[in-house]
Amino acid sequence: MASDSHVIRVEDSGEAFECREEESLLSAASRTGRRIILAGCRNGGCGVCKIRVLQGQYRTGKMSKAHVSDCEGEEGYALACRTLPTTSLKIEVCRRADKPVTSWSDK
Repeated sequence: MASDSHVIRVEDSGEAFECREEESLLSAASRTGRRIILAGCRNGGCGVCKIRVLQGQYRTGKMSKAHVSDCEGEEGYALACRTLPTTSLKIEVCRRADKPVTSWSDK
């Protein structure tokens, strides 16, 4: 593991993945090819990738207050698309897919 990479452990599933400091948790989770964290707009606006950081240090970019209030932010809630680790983290995913999505269609 590179010195600027951290291990992200998912409390509810037991899964773990590596994430670089300059990379969002959502991007790193997506790189694994598994649906660890649900993805939506990837810009901090939809709230689909909401997580709670249980342990570790991180920084966040701008997120919609409609999905993460100031109070929730103080309790460790964030959007994975806007969360960058500065240490290894233990997280909880707030939303899980009921069924895996196998394809996307504009029809």
